[in-house]
Amino acid sequence: MPCAVWRSVLSRLIPVSSMGLLALLLGSWARPACAASDAATVQDLMQLNIRQLSDLRVTTVARHPERLIDTASAVQVITQDDIRRSGATTLPEVLRLADNLQVAQKNAHDWAISARGFNTALANKLLVMIDGRTVYTPLFSGVFWDVQDYPLEDIDRIEVISGPGGTLWGANAVNGVINIITKSAADTQGVYLDGAGGSQLKALGEARYGGRLGANSYFRVYGKYLDEEQDVLADDAPAFDAWHQERGGFRVDSQPSAADSVSLHGDIYQGDEQEPAGGVAETGGGNVMARWSRRFSASADLSLQTYIDHTHLADPEPALTLGSTPIAPAGVLHDDLTTYDVDFQHRFAPGKYTRLIWGLGFRHTHDEVANAAALAFLPAVLDQDLFSGFIQDEIPIRPDLVFTLGSKLEHNDYTGWELQPDARLRWSFGDQQSLWTAVSRAVRTPSRVDRDLFEAAPPRFVILEGSPDFTSEKLIAYELGYRAQLLDRLTGSLSTFYDDYDDLRSASYTPGSIVPFFFANNLEGHTWGGEFSANLEALPIWSLHAGVTLLRESLRIKPGQFDLNQAHNETADPKEQLSLRSALILTHYVRWDASLRWVDTLNINSGPTVKTVPSYFELDSRLAWQLSHGIELSLVGRNLLHASHPEYGFPGPRRVDIERTVYARVQWRGRPNSPR
Repeated sequence: MPCAVWRSVLSRLIPVSSMGLLALLLGSWARPACAASDAATVQDLMQLNIRQLSDLRVTTVARHPERLIDTASAVQVITQDDIRRSGATTLPEVLRLADNLQVAQKNAHDWAISARGFNTALANKLLVMIDGRTVYTPLFSGVFWDVQDYPLEDIDRIEVISGPGGTLWGANAVNGVINIITKSAADTQGVYLDGAGGSQLKALGEARYGGRLGANSYFRVYGKYLDEEQDVLADDAPAFDAWHQERGGFRVDSQPSAADSVSLHGDIYQGDEQEPAGGVAETGGGNVMARWSRRFSASADLSLQTYIDHTHLADPEPALTLGSTPIAPAGVLHDDLTTYDVDFQHRFAPGKYTRLIWGLGFRHTHDEVANAAALAFLPAVLDQDLFSGFIQDEIPIRPDLVFTLGSKLEHNDYTGWELQPDARLRWSFGDQQSLWTAVSRAVRTPSRVDRDLFEAAPPRFVILEGSPDFTSEKLIAYELGYRAQLLDRLTGSLSTFYDDYDDLRSASYTPGSIVPFFFANNLEGHTWGGEFSANLEALPIWSLHAGVTLLRESLRIKPGQFDLNQAHNETADPKEQLSLRSALILTHYVRWDASLRWVDTLNINSGPTVKTVPSYFELDSRLAWQLSHGIELSLVGRNLLHASHPEYGFPGPRRVDIERTVYARVQWRGRPNSPR
């Protein structure tokens, strides 16, 4: 860091009379950095300043690159620098950096993640993609977060949209979209090594190598190993939830011509997880994706992508009882899902006052279940097809006023055709402020849980089952937002929403016999709230971030209908959340990052009565030293304010407390290979 900058910063923070004493204390510490770095600039170290944050390009909102400041949506971007400075080792940990998400850790390997509410055990209204590959499971329309991982160093950015995205991305993009975008192989050349270990993180090992295949072709290969220690229960007894996972993968990027680009990448993984309820779950899978795109001009391009994805799950199911009466013995549920997906999109400007983007998609899934005695899906083997098409038109009414209108039409095997229209209006104030509003319709189509579930497996005494009459859950969303660079050193965004839901999932009873209970669509209601975030460059070496979310939920049983859980079981969300982050450059070689979060009380409804998870403050911290070129040593602490605390789950002897974690980490980023 330039010595002149240090002197300027110190003079702003400390009285002049104290400068001489401070210089004596810090002189020997700061002098090597000053001598070595007078030619460097502070912006070289801070990676992204405030103006660069405003000019970030995002693609998820409109399916093409646009400036963050110009997006008519509640979107937040987690950059690679955010990821690196967080010290996170898994994707769910990284997603805590998005203020517009509710992230709660259930145990060592399971997480509850949602946007704008409905963060239940079967959360199902958030679409998650990795490079355009959908990773939610049709088993329950949610995400198995324990198997969604990637080398965090190779992630370019994560775009997090809160609010509907069904017009462009389809069913299940009801309350939000998470799009994880990885780096091109050309940007990951050379060697990268990463190792860590500590109290809860027993071992992290990662290696990646990137090279060239030709003048315009690049590749990388990687391997990652993660081993996590078990957490504890409320009485400090072991939770028996330890887990480990291994994964590897590759990526090839090529540019055969100035207009064309081709990408091929894939991953494979397997792991074992102890379950707090007993037994060991086995996970595994792999995927291969290919993508070709052609760019005609700044406003015209087309792309074609296809992928094959296979997942395997062997999940131990405890014995099922009704009171003290045994219903079904313990067993293991096996699920093997194979997905084939093709997606095409075309963007062009047919006239001066319109910018069109349209696309077609097809997805085929083959699901094979080996049922357990206590839990079954029937039919055990199910093939499903999803056809889709979308069109969206951006109409610049004036240079500062853009109207966007679009819709997606999908056909699924459960409910047939589903329409998801969307209208958005953005008004720009000069170059760095915008006001936007939107009205959208989105649906959450039925999953196998809703239609095909049996607990226990027939011909035993069935307590709960899916229903062939279960239809799509529906949302009409109204949004209003503001985003601006208010000063040279300050950016902020505010998003407000009112969401009107219909046909939400309920549990009904069988007339005459009461059981089995079955899933129906007997709930309706609304939610409303707001999301605020701000970034401040307090000093050239110190940046701050603040985020606040507000959520209110009001669900009710439709007149004349019934719900066993009294309209409570679909929500488990805090009314308020607060996050504060600090990123400070202490010297050219030393950085300190800290993150404080507060989460309001959770009402947990997955038991016989409504219980709570108490509100809590928690602190994460990372201190990093740049030992030499490419070698960084860091000390990371998570959940530092408590030895352990619960973040999710119904109170009881099996609820897991998340423990404090401290670990050391060393990363080596080798120099990129020289061009041929």
